[in-house]
Amino acid sequence: MSHNDFDTSDFYSYECLLSDEERQLLHAVRKFMTTDVAPVLLEHWSRATFPIEIVPGMRELGIAGLPYHGYGCGGRRYLLDGMIAMELARTDCSIATFNGVHGGLAMGSIYLCGSDEQRERFLPAMARYDKIGSFGLTEPEVGSGASGGLQTTARRDGDTWILNGQKKWIGNSTFGDLTIIWAKDVDDGRVKGFVVENSLPGFTVEKQMHKIALRIVQNGLITLDDVRVAESERLQRANSFKDTAEVLRVTRAGVAWMAVGCAMGAYENALAYACSRQQFGRPIGGFQLVQDLLVRMLGNVTSAYGLCVRLSQLQDEGLAEDRHSSLAKAFCTVRMRETVGWARELLGGNGILLEHNVGRFVADAEAIYSYEGTREMNTLIVGRSLTGLSAFV
Repeated sequence: MSHNDFDTSDFYSYECLLSDEERQLLHAVRKFMTTDVAPVLLEHWSRATFPIEIVPGMRELGIAGLPYHGYGCGGRRYLLDGMIAMELARTDCSIATFNGVHGGLAMGSIYLCGSDEQRERFLPAMARYDKIGSFGLTEPEVGSGASGGLQTTARRDGDTWILNGQKKWIGNSTFGDLTIIWAKDVDDGRVKGFVVENSLPGFTVEKQMHKIALRIVQNGLITLDDVRVAESERLQRANSFKDTAEVLRVTRAGVAWMAVGCAMGAYENALAYACSRQQFGRPIGGFQLVQDLLVRMLGNVTSAYGLCVRLSQLQDEGLAEDRHSSLAKAFCTVRMRETVGWARELLGGNGILLEHNVGRFVADAEAIYSYEGTREMNTLIVGRSLTGLSAFV
């Protein structure tokens, strides 16, 4: 077998688990990211802007809310959805995050926690990217403690609710159309969800500046000042944080897939560099220490890939639990962080230049490592499942 006869990233051929139709869509996403997105990334990453011009192409692919059934969604397997998240991140983690926030967190909140009427009202337009969604859970003073400490409040007033508070790190919110706002009901103390149009009076967004990671993602600081929403915009099946956690359990698996894609992208660019970079009269890929780094990276990518494959299979079988998503998120992001570091090491000083497509993965990995549950929090979820003892504060 020659060097070019196998995929040096999908070393164990996990892609063969897809049907021909599924593989065709995956390859269409790969082509789109390579031909339409990759050429514009450097400029947008440098300027911290979002390439809104790529959204029509994503609409043509039809990948928003892919695993949801009905309401204009794809109704495909979680395995395919995960591989597509990986494929997006393989080229750029920001685009993967944009789609994860919109199609996973925002659409997922409506699909899992909304009534049939709400699903019919919101999801078809979101599946077409005609309406871009955000997910407002994290707050300036509340991150990992969101399950019991939300400071954003919701007060019932007849047939409406009045929302007050702030949400931080909310991706897509500077240009999106609607945001899922999670707030504590002042009457019963329970967390409830609301579909809030970004254009409502009292809803303001300030773009967060000076990020070192996911610079293409447009994160906003949302301020809710007596924002009035109708009871019909309250997610009818969201009655406590347990319902919020159900959404996070599903999307946390997607973040694990993104971590695989981030590591894979860094590895692929390092491999290409190793085969082309000449030192001492030969390609550096022929040196033992460089090959050692490449194999270490590939081992991380392959093991994390396999873990995510099994997690998605459990999702498709209806057997996935919080502990499964949490182990994947914790493990894959640690391996990702290690892998992008090795990729930068392999490139030497060139590793910090955007033009070599490794430094971007190094920076973006820092955000993926922390969002959707830190390593520590996910570790405690898995630890509780092992011991039956909660080590949370």
